[in-house]
Amino acid sequence: MQQVLGGLEIGRVNIAARAVGVAQAAYDAALEYARERTAFGQPIADFQAVQLKLADLATEIQAARLLTYWAAAQADGGKRVDMEAGMAKYFASEVALKASLEAMRIHGGYGYSQEFVVERLYRDAPLMAIGEGTNDVQRLVIARALVSGKGRVGW
Repeated sequence: MQQVLGGLEIGRVNIAARAVGVAQAAYDAALEYARERTAFGQPIADFQAVQLKLADLATEIQAARLLTYWAAAQADGGKRVDMEAGMAKYFASEVALKASLEAMRIHGGYGYSQEFVVERLYRDAPLMAIGEGTNDVQRLVIARALVSGKGRVGW
């Protein structure tokens, strides 16, 4: 049973890392497109609404990346990481969902075109929220660890 639970924990860290990759790819595509696409004689990256989306995504992706590194480092140290892996998987997969949707919005109608990578990322992101336990399950894992005293927030 311990091996099964340990496998789930590592699987959740893996999903978190994959979700960070999906989110980063969506962000990179959105940033590149925003720099190149013009409207009203200027790149759409110059518009405040697009800048705010990009700033939010960059911040959330970095937070997801750090949660994932934290969970992986704890696992590498030989600790049980059910709460840490759950936090990383939950947050990173939600960021991947948001990033893929925002990238599609920045691309506008082109976001649905298979010529652009964001179309595939938009299809791939939901798998991150389901794999190795749904995000609702992750929230329960996190809450149970906190309530039982086995989990702790902070360094």
